[in-house]
Amino acid sequence: MKAVVYEGPRKVVVKDVPDATIEKPTDVLVKITTTNICGSDLHMYEGRTGVEQGKIFGHENMGVVVEAGDAVWRVKQGDRVCLPFNIACGCCHNCERGLTGFCLHANPDPEMAGAAYGYANMGPYAGGQADLLRVPWADFNCLILPEDAEEKENDYVMLSDIFPTGYHATELARLRPGDNVVIYGAGPVGLMAAHSAVIKGAAKVMVVDMHKDRLALAEKMGAIPIDDSDGSAVQQVKDMTEGKGADCGCECVGYQCCGHHGKEEPNLTMNNLVQSVKATGRIGVVGVFVPQDPNGIDPLEKEGKLAFDFGQFFTKGQSMGTGQANVKTYNRMLARLIHEGKANPSMIVSHELPLAEAPDGYRHFNARDEGWTKVLLKPGR
Repeated sequence: MKAVVYEGPRKVVVKDVPDATIEKPTDVLVKITTTNICGSDLHMYEGRTGVEQGKIFGHENMGVVVEAGDAVWRVKQGDRVCLPFNIACGCCHNCERGLTGFCLHANPDPEMAGAAYGYANMGPYAGGQADLLRVPWADFNCLILPEDAEEKENDYVMLSDIFPTGYHATELARLRPGDNVVIYGAGPVGLMAAHSAVIKGAAKVMVVDMHKDRLALAEKMGAIPIDDSDGSAVQQVKDMTEGKGADCGCECVGYQCCGHHGKEEPNLTMNNLVQSVKATGRIGVVGVFVPQDPNGIDPLEKEGKLAFDFGQFFTKGQSMGTGQANVKTYNRMLARLIHEGKANPSMIVSHELPLAEAPDGYRHFNARDEGWTKVLLKPGR
């Protein structure tokens, strides 16, 4: 089969690799029809993680079941399915509590809770930027999609990660109808957080970024764009909230955040959120922060630490929720919203490329080139 394979910093290639196969009776084999390039993939692409050469990328996957193991009873050949990026066993202590992003069985590393397709330190699993994907514990992990799945494929594929992750940000922030919320980052996850906040009835949804094309998308979905090109975002948020700050906030950028001078400042969004959110407000953090970043530019960053304004955070009585989304907590509910026309996450899609053009897709998306907001790969085209 063809697959997108990592060969080193800023170098992915599409090459022939051995076909994915059924390895355990609880597996299914999925023919991939759409697989996305995620902002999280760029951390690996840039060489900022410990991902090994030869890894097949891709954790945002959707396709058609072509083969099922002998122990699979619910998922059938021909089902069109979306796969949560979390690989979960469904029966460990965390999975039983709905914390599938922190499964205790899927990752063979005893120090790690949680596994994913094609991602550094998240288990030995190949990704889905390929013709075929092996799905473990398939009856638990596959979301079988409704009859409009092919028609709305670009919407449903977002259920693999960014739509649930954006929604998770608003849940961690404890967003309620009528709240004012500020979202730092207008990348795909930040835009999905904004879409979720609008759906949930937020009074004001303020989205902070410096990329005008992404801010235009935020405005199109009903949010207030805040351009931080001059570093004035905190003051703009306060001006829009009678000086009090937002009721809650979402961090949707992560450790590779850059300031208005174009330099990397890993603590910038976190500290701006402390300033932008009111006293006793809540912050939800879904942007990726890592335990270590050897290639970071800051000594603290290299150790996975931040110079965080904890004193102000404490003084304001704020609280915080963090961590990757437990996709299965949300994906069925969000699928219903798509099916009924209440949600259309595909509005952020800018490019659909055949798998062979994945290296160009990575290059443009990583450079944040204008107009490259979300890239979908279509194996078989």
